[in-house]
Amino acid sequence: MTDRELDAAGIHGPALRAAYRHCRALNARHGKTYFLATRLLPIERRPAVHALYGFARWADDIVDRPTVGAGPAHRGTALADLRENLRRGLRQEHSAEPVVRAVADTARRYAIDHAHFHDFMTAMCSDLVVTDYPTYADLRGYTHGSAAVIGLQMLPVLGTVVPRAQAAPHAAALGVAFQLTNFLRDVGEDLDRGRVYLPADLLASHGVDRELLRWSRDTGRRDRRVTAALREFEALTRGVYREAAPGIAMLDPVSRPCIRTAYVLYGGILDAVARDGYAVLHRRSVVPRRRRAAVAADGLVRVAAARLRHRGAARHPASGTPDTLPATAPAARPTVPEEVA
Repeated sequence: MTDRELDAAGIHGPALRAAYRHCRALNARHGKTYFLATRLLPIERRPAVHALYGFARWADDIVDRPTVGAGPAHRGTALADLRENLRRGLRQEHSAEPVVRAVADTARRYAIDHAHFHDFMTAMCSDLVVTDYPTYADLRGYTHGSAAVIGLQMLPVLGTVVPRAQAAPHAAALGVAFQLTNFLRDVGEDLDRGRVYLPADLLASHGVDRELLRWSRDTGRRDRRVTAALREFEALTRGVYREAAPGIAMLDPVSRPCIRTAYVLYGGILDAVARDGYAVLHRRSVVPRRRRAAVAADGLVRVAAARLRHRGAARHPASGTPDTLPATAPAARPTVPEEVA
């Protein structure tokens, strides 16, 4: 993380600055789409987003990228240690662990509800024992903790022009939409980890089960029943994007280009899956670089326009809603707590 970002956010102290830099590195390495979108945020808000993403990425890596020879028991212990470290860090607003130190500092600065972090850890722990979901309702129970709360954590950082409670359902839906997109893109990789996130009843309605998915993955052969199930899951995911879409206009104008860019890029993954013929069991679908660059360029134009409007509004101030976050305030601490995929 650049000194300029940290200075703008009012983050001081070598250890704390190093913690935020570590989170930024995690975001840059693992979350290319999200990292690109984050670059469109006002500079003083970027460290908080990197901290939130860095913590989520670290927990997810314990589950999905364990060290060599680490079985479920080892991963369970590591998650339990992280959970306790997080609990202490949020309470004491400090931790010896860099990622927890940064996320605890962010939670304090933006008054983020601690329940969102605890719900997230519960979802991560469930990944050690739950390998499939009988219904979509069961899957949405999981995605509340694994994705919706990420959107809810983000909302105080992004700021809103409406009461935060009004924007919260849309922010939660966006977090879920992003994760459902990942589930569709990563069907093959998740299957190799022993998990199937596509609901069993949706698969069964097309005559698909885990064994057929495994056969297709192992042989590289296609099956029209699998394609039909994947197509239905794509349509279901697009419905969640529609739930999320109205929330973009509820955000602070200077935050909208970032989230709109993420919305378009993640939606582009669905387009890529369809364009590839739903071959996600055999290869990973990606948004072409040219498309990513075009969306980012559009985001930059929107950022410039939003900042011009903000400067004009600053010259002619008007009263705002309690949840409106000043676009130039360094790491502002909103007086309204909570909440935002």
